[in-house]
Amino acid sequence: MVDSKLIGILECLLFAAGDEGLSLKQICTTMEIVEDEAIILLEQLKSNYDQDTSRGITVTILAETYQLATKRDFADYLKRLVESPGPSTLSQAGLETLAIIAYKQPITRVEIEEIRGVKTERPLQTLVAKGLIKEAGRAEGTGRAKLYGTTKEFLDYFGLKSLDELPELPNTLNEDDPQDDADLFFSSFKEQIE
Repeated sequence: MVDSKLIGILECLLFAAGDEGLSLKQICTTMEIVEDEAIILLEQLKSNYDQDTSRGITVTILAETYQLATKRDFADYLKRLVESPGPSTLSQAGLETLAIIAYKQPITRVEIEEIRGVKTERPLQTLVAKGLIKEAGRAEGTGRAKLYGTTKEFLDYFGLKSLDELPELPNTLNEDDPQDDADLFFSSFKEQIE
């Protein structure tokens, strides 16, 4: 019999890992169990999801990582959700990130994080998914980081004909405090869209 608490822990870890998923080694290390036990837990969790028709998720393995994913049976509903023109708002983090990209493009994720002072992976993913930003090439140098820029959809979303219509920024940017830059970008950008 499989310990239900261990199943719950595994489910929690897979949920927290999100799209990145977890390797078998990560599961074993985190849960302090051996591979055979981890495989049994994964199979049991997958079986629990697959046998219960009231559950919309399952466990999948992609590129040797395990993750939670939606069941194929519900793909039509997910497609409707994605295609529905319902109200979609941007979080403050999304707006701040978008404002920085709009004014400083092309710009790397690291440069955005330096200005905001916090991680920007999720806001970037959201903005790309909404089609407001896109990869605009690669930076020179080691690692050739992705450069981000705005899209035509960005202009449409905010009712702009071109980037020239963005509000002017005061020439009082504080070189010593990148957070001041982020606050200024956000407040100017927010005024424009309200």
